[in-house]
Amino acid sequence: MLESFLIALALAMDCFAVSVVCGVIVRRFEGWTMLRLAFLFGLFQALMPLAGWFLTSRFNAYFQAVDHWIAFGMLALIGIKMIADSFKEEEDAGIHPRDLKAQLLLAVATSIDALAVGISYACMGYERASQLTLPLVIIGLVSFSMSLLGFSVGVKFGNAVNKKMRPELLGGIILLGIGIKILVEHLSA
Repeated sequence: MLESFLIALALAMDCFAVSVVCGVIVRRFEGWTMLRLAFLFGLFQALMPLAGWFLTSRFNAYFQAVDHWIAFGMLALIGIKMIADSFKEEEDAGIHPRDLKAQLLLAVATSIDALAVGISYACMGYERASQLTLPLVIIGLVSFSMSLLGFSVGVKFGNAVNKKMRPELLGGIILLGIGIKILVEHLSA
């Protein structure tokens, strides 16, 4: 159980960081936005290891070769779009944390690393999906909680940030940084 919690905490760090960015951009506690974002992050973080576990038997070698590029590409595209949008007027901005499509993209992008956890579960001898129930529930709940915490921290920080500082610019840079971190970690491993 401790191992599952530590894995969940490690996976939730990207969710936390992205949620902080979302809170900075939104600048207020919006229950629906916070809950939906946290739910999607928790859901995708819990489902991706299951998908990785299923894919291991068939496509492991192919996916491991490109998973970091996919995560980097998605986060880089979203980050660059946010950076570009930060120079537009508020009404023209394209990616916003309130938007379901943006939340889904962020949830997928931050959870791609969790596929590798599913692959490791297969290698550790988990033979049935039912054996993954507790670890996946822990991963989902920790990611959900860390996302709520991150959004709250972001709102507090966002309210302290001057509007002219362009929080979308900061958010885009952070997302780009997370994408680069994922890429560098996988390429150096």
